[in-house]
Amino acid sequence: MLERLETEVFLALTGELHFGRTAERLRLSTGRVSQVVKALERRIGVPLFDRSSRSVRLTPVGRQLAADLAPVVAAMEEAVRRAVDAGRGVTGGLRVAFLGEWTAPVLFRAVALFGERHPECRVDVREVQLSNSRASLEDGSIDILLASYPFGGMAVGPVLLSERRLLAVPAGHPLAAEASVSLEVLGDHPVVQYPAVTSVGFKRDRTPDRTPSGRAVPKGPSGSTFSEMLSLVALGRGVLPVGEHCRRYYPRPDLAYVPIHDAPPIERGPVWLPGNTTERVRAFVRAAAEVAEMAAAAGR
Repeated sequence: MLERLETEVFLALTGELHFGRTAERLRLSTGRVSQVVKALERRIGVPLFDRSSRSVRLTPVGRQLAADLAPVVAAMEEAVRRAVDAGRGVTGGLRVAFLGEWTAPVLFRAVALFGERHPECRVDVREVQLSNSRASLEDGSIDILLASYPFGGMAVGPVLLSERRLLAVPAGHPLAAEASVSLEVLGDHPVVQYPAVTSVGFKRDRTPDRTPSGRAVPKGPSGSTFSEMLSLVALGRGVLPVGEHCRRYYPRPDLAYVPIHDAPPIERGPVWLPGNTTERVRAFVRAAAEVAEMAAAAGR
Protein backbone atom coordinates (compact mmCIF):
# COMPACT_ATOMS: atom_id res chain seq x y z
CA MET A 1 0.00 0.00 0.00
CA LEU A 2 1.45 3.35 -1.00
CA GLU A 3 1.69 6.10 1.55
CA ARG A 4 -0.21 9.30 0.84
CA LEU A 5 2.97 11.36 0.30
CA GLU A 6 4.38 8.78 -2.10
CA THR A 7 1.18 8.89 -4.14
CA GLU A 8 1.03 12.70 -4.19
CA VAL A 9 4.68 13.09 -5.16
CA PHE A 10 4.55 10.40 -7.84
CA LEU A 11 1.41 11.72 -9.53
CA ALA A 12 2.58 15.34 -9.31
CA LEU A 13 5.92 14.44 -10.89
CA THR A 14 4.21 12.52 -13.71
CA GLY A 15 2.37 15.72 -14.55
CA GLU A 16 5.22 18.21 -14.15
CA LEU A 17 8.17 16.01 -15.23
CA HIS A 18 10.34 18.45 -13.31
CA PHE A 19 11.56 18.00 -9.74
CA GLY A 20 11.70 21.72 -8.98
CA ARG A 21 8.15 22.45 -10.18
CA THR A 22 6.86 19.37 -8.37
CA ALA A 23 8.48 20.55 -5.15
CA GLU A 24 7.00 24.02 -5.57
CA ARG A 25 3.54 22.63 -6.31
CA LEU A 26 3.57 20.39 -3.21
CA ARG A 27 5.40 22.92 -1.03
CA LEU A 28 8.27 20.52 -0.41
CA SER A 29 12.00 20.80 -0.95
CA THR A 30 13.45 19.39 -4.18
CA GLY A 31 15.56 17.05 -2.05
CA ARG A 32 12.48 15.70 -0.30
CA VAL A 33 10.75 15.02 -3.63
CA SER A 34 13.84 13.15 -4.87
CA GLN A 35 14.02 11.21 -1.62
CA VAL A 36 10.38 10.10 -1.82
CA VAL A 37 10.75 9.01 -5.46
CA LYS A 38 13.88 6.99 -4.73
CA ALA A 39 12.19 5.27 -1.79
CA LEU A 40 9.18 4.41 -3.95
CA GLU A 41 11.42 3.01 -6.68
CA ARG A 42 13.23 0.84 -4.12
CA ARG A 43 9.88 -0.55 -2.95
CA ILE A 44 8.77 -1.36 -6.48
CA GLY A 45 12.17 -2.61 -7.55
CA VAL A 46 12.58 -0.74 -10.85
CA PRO A 47 13.05 2.89 -11.91
CA LEU A 48 9.85 4.85 -12.50
CA PHE A 49 11.57 7.83 -14.11
CA ASP A 50 14.50 8.26 -16.48
CA ARG A 51 16.45 11.28 -15.26
CA SER A 52 19.12 13.32 -16.97
CA SER A 53 20.53 16.79 -16.43
CA ARG A 54 18.09 18.10 -19.05
CA SER A 55 14.89 16.06 -18.73
CA VAL A 56 12.72 13.75 -16.64
CA ARG A 57 10.69 11.05 -18.39
CA LEU A 58 8.48 8.20 -17.22
CA THR A 59 9.74 4.67 -17.78
CA PRO A 60 7.28 2.11 -19.16
CA VAL A 61 6.66 0.84 -15.62
CA GLY A 62 6.16 4.41 -14.43
CA ARG A 63 3.63 5.10 -17.18
CA GLN A 64 1.69 1.96 -16.29
CA LEU A 65 1.67 2.80 -12.59
CA ALA A 66 0.44 6.33 -13.32
CA ALA A 67 -2.31 5.01 -15.60
CA ASP A 68 -3.46 2.55 -12.93
CA LEU A 69 -3.07 4.85 -9.94
CA ALA A 70 -4.57 8.15 -11.18
CA PRO A 71 -8.20 6.95 -11.59
CA VAL A 72 -8.10 5.16 -8.22
CA VAL A 73 -6.93 8.31 -6.42
CA ALA A 74 -9.46 10.44 -8.32
CA ALA A 75 -12.27 8.05 -7.37
CA MET A 76 -11.28 8.14 -3.69
CA GLU A 77 -11.15 11.93 -3.68
CA GLU A 78 -14.50 12.15 -5.45
CA ALA A 79 -16.07 9.79 -2.90
CA VAL A 80 -14.89 11.99 -0.05
CA ARG A 81 -16.10 15.13 -1.82
CA ARG A 82 -19.54 13.63 -2.40
CA ALA A 83 -19.81 12.68 1.26
CA VAL A 84 -18.81 16.18 2.37
CA ASP A 85 -21.16 17.82 -0.12
CA ALA A 86 -24.06 15.59 0.89
CA GLY A 87 -23.64 16.73 4.46
CA ARG A 88 -23.22 20.42 3.69
CA GLY A 89 -25.36 21.05 0.63
CA VAL A 90 -24.80 24.18 -1.45
CA THR A 91 -24.01 26.51 1.42
CA GLY A 92 -21.02 28.45 2.69
CA GLY A 93 -19.02 30.56 0.27
CA LEU A 94 -17.74 30.43 -3.29
CA ARG A 95 -15.02 32.63 -4.79
CA VAL A 96 -15.22 33.13 -8.54
CA ALA A 97 -12.93 35.22 -10.71
CA PHE A 98 -12.66 36.58 -14.22
CA LEU A 99 -9.57 37.21 -16.33
CA GLY A 100 -10.19 40.17 -18.61
CA GLU A 101 -13.08 42.62 -18.55
CA TRP A 102 -14.82 41.03 -21.54
CA THR A 103 -15.47 37.82 -19.56
CA ALA A 104 -17.08 39.63 -16.62
CA PRO A 105 -20.66 40.03 -17.99
CA VAL A 106 -21.32 36.30 -18.44
CA LEU A 107 -19.78 35.62 -15.05
CA PHE A 108 -22.01 38.23 -13.39
CA ARG A 109 -25.11 36.71 -14.98
CA ALA A 110 -24.04 33.28 -13.72
CA VAL A 111 -23.56 34.71 -10.23
CA ALA A 112 -27.09 36.15 -10.32
CA LEU A 113 -28.69 32.86 -11.42
CA PHE A 114 -26.67 30.84 -8.91
CA GLY A 115 -27.66 33.28 -6.15
CA GLU A 116 -31.35 32.86 -6.95
CA ARG A 117 -31.07 29.09 -6.71
CA HIS A 118 -28.73 28.89 -3.73
CA PRO A 119 -29.27 31.94 -1.52
CA GLU A 120 -27.45 30.28 1.38
CA CYS A 121 -24.18 30.25 -0.54
CA ARG A 122 -22.37 33.60 -0.67
CA VAL A 123 -20.46 34.34 -3.90
CA ASP A 124 -17.49 36.69 -3.96
CA VAL A 125 -16.33 37.97 -7.36
CA ARG A 126 -12.73 38.91 -8.02
CA GLU A 127 -10.49 39.84 -10.93
CA VAL A 128 -7.17 38.12 -11.53
CA GLN A 129 -4.29 38.84 -13.91
CA LEU A 130 -2.23 36.64 -16.20
CA SER A 131 0.51 36.65 -13.61
CA ASN A 132 -1.56 35.20 -10.75
CA SER A 133 -4.51 33.36 -12.32
CA ARG A 134 -3.07 29.85 -11.93
CA ALA A 135 -1.55 30.57 -8.53
CA SER A 136 -4.89 31.86 -7.25
CA LEU A 137 -6.55 28.55 -8.10
CA GLU A 138 -3.72 26.47 -6.69
CA ASP A 139 -3.48 28.31 -3.36
CA GLY A 140 -7.24 28.36 -2.84
CA SER A 141 -7.70 32.13 -3.18
CA ILE A 142 -10.40 31.44 -5.77
CA ASP A 143 -12.57 28.41 -6.49
CA ILE A 144 -13.54 28.99 -10.13
CA LEU A 145 -11.95 31.06 -12.88
CA LEU A 146 -13.57 32.05 -16.16
CA ALA A 147 -10.55 31.71 -18.44
CA SER A 148 -9.36 30.94 -21.94
CA TYR A 149 -8.85 27.35 -23.06
CA PRO A 150 -6.64 25.42 -22.97
CA PHE A 151 -5.81 25.80 -19.26
CA GLY A 152 -3.56 22.84 -18.42
CA GLY A 153 -3.73 20.99 -15.13
CA MET A 154 -7.27 22.12 -14.25
CA ALA A 155 -10.77 20.70 -14.46
CA VAL A 156 -12.58 22.30 -17.37
CA GLY A 157 -16.26 23.12 -17.80
CA PRO A 158 -18.32 23.75 -20.94
CA VAL A 159 -17.44 26.49 -23.42
CA LEU A 160 -19.28 29.67 -22.44
CA LEU A 161 -17.76 32.14 -24.89
CA SER A 162 -16.38 31.75 -28.41
CA GLU A 163 -14.92 34.40 -30.68
CA ARG A 164 -12.92 34.89 -33.86
CA ARG A 165 -9.18 35.41 -33.76
CA LEU A 166 -7.67 38.66 -34.93
CA LEU A 167 -4.08 39.76 -35.38
CA ALA A 168 -3.06 42.87 -33.46
CA VAL A 169 -0.55 44.93 -35.43
CA PRO A 170 0.74 48.51 -35.19
CA ALA A 171 -1.60 51.00 -36.85
CA GLY A 172 0.94 51.80 -39.57
CA HIS A 173 1.89 48.19 -40.25
CA PRO A 174 1.54 46.90 -43.85
CA LEU A 175 -0.88 44.20 -42.63
CA ALA A 176 -3.19 46.82 -41.12
CA ALA A 177 -4.71 47.51 -44.52
CA GLU A 178 -5.53 43.84 -45.25
CA ALA A 179 -9.13 42.60 -45.10
CA SER A 180 -7.86 39.41 -43.44
CA VAL A 181 -4.63 37.44 -43.05
CA SER A 182 -3.56 33.82 -42.76
CA LEU A 183 -1.78 32.20 -39.83
CA GLU A 184 1.14 31.86 -42.22
CA VAL A 185 2.00 35.55 -41.71
CA LEU A 186 3.19 34.66 -38.20
CA GLY A 187 6.29 33.25 -39.86
CA ASP A 188 7.14 36.69 -41.22
CA HIS A 189 6.92 38.79 -38.04
CA PRO A 190 8.03 38.46 -34.40
CA VAL A 191 5.13 37.42 -32.16
CA VAL A 192 4.81 39.01 -28.73
CA GLN A 193 4.89 36.32 -26.05
CA TYR A 194 2.75 35.63 -22.98
CA PRO A 195 4.40 35.62 -19.54
CA ALA A 196 6.22 32.51 -18.36
CA VAL A 197 3.49 31.59 -15.84
CA THR A 198 1.02 30.72 -18.62
CA SER A 199 0.89 27.04 -19.56
CA VAL A 200 2.71 25.46 -22.47
CA GLY A 201 -0.58 24.39 -24.04
CA PHE A 202 -2.00 27.90 -23.86
CA LYS A 203 1.12 29.40 -25.44
CA ARG A 204 1.08 26.78 -28.18
CA ASP A 205 -2.54 27.70 -28.95
CA ARG A 206 -2.14 31.49 -28.89
CA THR A 207 1.45 32.04 -29.99
CA PRO A 208 2.48 28.87 -31.86
CA ASP A 209 6.11 27.98 -32.56
CA ARG A 210 5.35 27.13 -36.18
CA THR A 211 2.94 28.16 -38.91
CA PRO A 212 0.52 25.61 -40.44
CA SER A 213 3.09 24.90 -43.19
CA GLY A 214 5.83 24.28 -40.63
CA ARG A 215 7.79 27.53 -40.80
CA ALA A 216 9.33 28.74 -37.56
CA VAL A 217 7.57 31.69 -35.89
CA PRO A 218 10.01 34.37 -34.62
CA LYS A 219 9.57 35.10 -30.93
CA GLY A 220 9.16 38.71 -29.83
CA PRO A 221 9.45 40.09 -26.29
CA SER A 222 7.18 38.95 -23.45
CA GLY A 223 4.68 41.10 -21.57
CA SER A 224 3.61 40.60 -17.97
CA THR A 225 0.01 41.76 -18.57
CA PHE A 226 -2.24 41.76 -21.62
CA SER A 227 -2.20 45.57 -21.81
CA GLU A 228 1.59 45.49 -21.73
CA MET A 229 1.61 42.94 -24.56
CA LEU A 230 -0.59 45.20 -26.68
CA SER A 231 1.74 48.11 -25.92
CA LEU A 232 4.66 46.05 -27.21
CA VAL A 233 2.69 45.55 -30.43
CA ALA A 234 2.01 49.30 -30.68
CA LEU A 235 5.73 49.95 -30.24
CA GLY A 236 6.47 47.77 -33.25
CA ARG A 237 8.13 44.97 -31.28
CA GLY A 238 5.89 42.29 -32.77
CA VAL A 239 2.36 41.17 -33.66
CA LEU A 240 -0.09 39.25 -31.47
CA PRO A 241 -3.07 36.93 -32.16
CA VAL A 242 -5.98 38.05 -29.98
CA GLY A 243 -9.72 37.58 -29.61
CA GLU A 244 -12.35 39.70 -31.36
CA HIS A 245 -13.28 41.28 -28.02
CA CYS A 246 -10.19 43.46 -28.30
CA ARG A 247 -11.90 45.70 -30.84
CA ARG A 248 -14.43 46.68 -28.18
CA TYR A 249 -12.41 46.57 -24.98
CA TYR A 250 -8.99 47.69 -26.27
CA PRO A 251 -9.70 50.26 -29.02
CA ARG A 252 -6.40 52.11 -29.49
CA PRO A 253 -5.39 54.58 -32.20
CA ASP A 254 -1.93 53.00 -32.35
CA LEU A 255 -3.26 49.48 -33.03
CA ALA A 256 -5.16 47.72 -35.82
CA TYR A 257 -6.98 44.40 -35.54
CA VAL A 258 -7.05 42.22 -38.66
CA PRO A 259 -9.18 39.02 -38.88
CA ILE A 260 -7.28 35.74 -39.22
CA HIS A 261 -9.39 33.81 -41.72
CA ASP A 262 -7.93 30.32 -41.17
CA ALA A 263 -7.67 30.24 -37.36
CA PRO A 264 -10.05 28.33 -35.07
CA PRO A 265 -12.11 30.37 -32.60
CA ILE A 266 -10.90 31.22 -29.12
CA GLU A 267 -12.98 29.46 -26.48
CA ARG A 268 -13.48 30.38 -22.82
CA GLY A 269 -15.19 28.75 -19.88
CA PRO A 270 -14.88 27.83 -16.20
CA VAL A 271 -11.79 26.10 -14.84
CA TRP A 272 -11.09 24.93 -11.30
CA LEU A 273 -8.67 22.79 -9.32
CA PRO A 274 -9.61 19.11 -9.79
CA GLY A 275 -9.33 18.54 -6.05
CA ASN A 276 -11.88 21.30 -5.45
CA THR A 277 -14.80 19.77 -7.37
CA THR A 278 -17.41 20.45 -4.69
CA GLU A 279 -21.17 20.54 -5.14
CA ARG A 280 -20.93 24.34 -4.93
CA VAL A 281 -18.54 24.36 -7.88
CA ARG A 282 -20.68 21.95 -9.89
CA ALA A 283 -23.83 23.98 -9.21
CA PHE A 284 -22.13 27.20 -10.31
CA VAL A 285 -20.82 25.61 -13.51
CA ARG A 286 -24.34 24.39 -14.32
CA ALA A 287 -25.71 27.91 -13.78
CA ALA A 288 -22.98 29.41 -16.00
CA ALA A 289 -23.73 26.89 -18.77
CA GLU A 290 -27.45 27.75 -18.65
CA VAL A 291 -26.69 31.47 -18.80
CA ALA A 292 -24.51 30.91 -21.89
CA GLU A 293 -27.22 28.80 -23.55
CA MET A 294 -29.85 31.47 -22.91
CA ALA A 295 -27.58 34.17 -24.33
CA ALA A 296 -26.91 32.07 -27.43
CA ALA A 297 -30.63 31.42 -27.93
CA ALA A 298 -31.40 35.13 -27.58
CA GLY A 299 -28.78 35.96 -30.19
CA ARG A 300 -30.13 33.56 -32.78
